Amino acid sequence: MIETLVTTEAQELLYQLTALLEQELRCQPKASGLRLIESAHDNGLRMTARLRDFEVKDLLSLTQFFGFHTETFSLAVNFLDRFLSKMKVQPKHLGCVGLSCFYLAVKASEEERNVPLATDLIRISQYRFTVSDMMRMEKIILEKLSWKVKATTAFQFLQLYHSLIHENLSCERRKYLNFERLETQLKACQCRIMFSKAKPSVLALSIMALEIEEQKLLELTEALEFLQLHSKINNRDLTFWKELVLKCLTEYSSSKCSKPNVQKLKWIVSGRTARQLKHSYYRITHLPTIPETSS
Repeated sequence: MIETLVTTEAQELLYQLTALLEQELRCQPKASGLRLIESAHDNGLRMTARLRDFEVKDLLSLTQFFGFHTETFSLAVNFLDRFLSKMKVQPKHLGCVGLSCFYLAVKASEEERNVPLATDLIRISQYRFTVSDMMRMEKIILEKLSWKVKATTAFQFLQLYHSLIHENLSCERRKYLNFERLETQLKACQCRIMFSKAKPSVLALSIMALEIEEQKLLELTEALEFLQLHSKINNRDLTFWKELVLKCLTEYSSSKCSKPNVQKLKWIVSGRTARQLKHSYYRITHLPTIPETSS
């Protein structure tokens, strides 16, 4: 075993990792349901991958607008995909479903003082349904998810993998494994339904492995192999998802890619609406461009 992974702190992190690995399949979307969405034709009557991806990008815009944590976004995506993979949702109801999943994730992850009012959330999102509509939808979603709101996400794995592997770098080399950059890469992947079919641990390790290769951090090879072995991820699965992640990130970095749009959120917060919202709601961040590493 790698020397830096046998410290007391590392052992505690490995214990947490083992616990996550044991739980990760309990609250994941049904693969068969996701495949049905991917194969559906865009006729306005059925849920499609394109509609789902657009909805997730809107949720990412809301996450940025409110300054919420990445875990909140990841949890919202988990709720949405689990629900869509179980239920035949009509496109006209997707906005209410998506915002309800987002609100459930916010209430589960964020501090209570940072949770917006449902009325404000609906107004900012420019939807026409009511708070009562959203509350009813929340109840339906919770019932279909069996009230399991403590899902294991790829973000949790990414945090642990980064914490464990970071210790194997010298102080001057640690800047090359930037967690903010890894976070942004994960969010880009989660905006595509195909990655919801990957086990969270596999997706997180694929992103980590690609970044290690990109930054030529050869000293982390052994640590990465140890984590792969500990996570029981075979080479075929890791290679398969690494290739898909690389393709996604390449497209995401291009100007042709449709990135989350916070512009409509900026537009709606004006005049009477602005006077009604809390001051803390104005923390609009920039579009999630993947940060460059230090040279």
